[in-house]
Amino acid sequence: MSPLLDKYLVLLALALLAGATLAQLLPRLSRAVRDQSASGLLTAVVLVLGVAIAGRWVREAQGPFLTMYDVLLSNVFSLAFVYLVTTRVSETARAVAGLVIPLLLVMAIWLSFVPPEAVTLPATFDNYWLWVHVLAGKVFLGLCMVCAAAALQRLAPSEGPLVSDDGPIWSMYFIAFIAHTVMLVAGSAWAHSAWGRYWSWDTLETSTLVTWLLIAGTLHARLTFKSMSPRVALSLVVVSFVLAFLTFFGLPFLSIGPHKGFI
Repeated sequence: MSPLLDKYLVLLALALLAGATLAQLLPRLSRAVRDQSASGLLTAVVLVLGVAIAGRWVREAQGPFLTMYDVLLSNVFSLAFVYLVTTRVSETARAVAGLVIPLLLVMAIWLSFVPPEAVTLPATFDNYWLWVHVLAGKVFLGLCMVCAAAALQRLAPSEGPLVSDDGPIWSMYFIAFIAHTVMLVAGSAWAHSAWGRYWSWDTLETSTLVTWLLIAGTLHARLTFKSMSPRVALSLVVVSFVLAFLTFFGLPFLSIGPHKGFI
C-alpha cells in the first residue's frame, strides 16, 4: 500500500468523524438515531484506520510506534475502538458521544497535517514488553477519555445536582488506573531491554509518573474521604485526562519520537 493511499484513508476517516460529529449536533435527531449513527460511523473509522495501519505496517515492516504520525494514527484508531467497546456495556459511555467524537475529529484533522515519515525501529526495541507497554497505554487513555467526558457532562450546569456515587465513571477510572500501572511496569522492563536501564527520568517518563500519582491519589481520596465533594472528585478525573493527553501528544514534540531516547 502506497503512502498516498494511506493519506486518502486518513482523509476518509476524517470525513466519517465529521459526519458523526454533525449527527451529534443536530437537535432534531432522536437519541437513538444519534447513538446508531455514532456506532456505525465510528465502526467505519476503526475499519478504515485499521487498513491504514496494516498497510503502513506491511510497507515499513514494523508497528506504528515511533513518529508523531504513528502515535496519532494508532491512537485515533485505538481511542475510537475502546470507546466503541465501552458503549456496548455502559450507558454512561453512550451518553458522551457528543464530547468524544469531536475530540477524535480534532485529532484526525491534526493527523492529516502531520508528515508520514517513517523511522526504523531499532532491533533492541522490538520485544514483548514494547507490545504490553503500548497496548496497556492505549486501553488506559481510551478509558480515561470516557471517564473525563462523563465527568465533564456531570459538571455542566445543565446536568443538575451532582451525586456522590457515580459508579460507572469510577469503575472505568479504576480499570484505567490498572492499565496505566501495567503500562508503567511494562515500559520500565522494556526500557531496560532497550537502553539498559529501567528509568531515566526523561520528560515523558516523569509526566507519566505524575499522571499515575494523580489518578492513584484521586481514587484513594475518594475512598478515604467520604465527605469529598463530587465536583472536586470529578474535576480531578478531567485533570488527569488532560495531563495524560498532554503526555501522549504534547511532550512528543520535544523529540521526533515519543521518548527522547528513541532517536
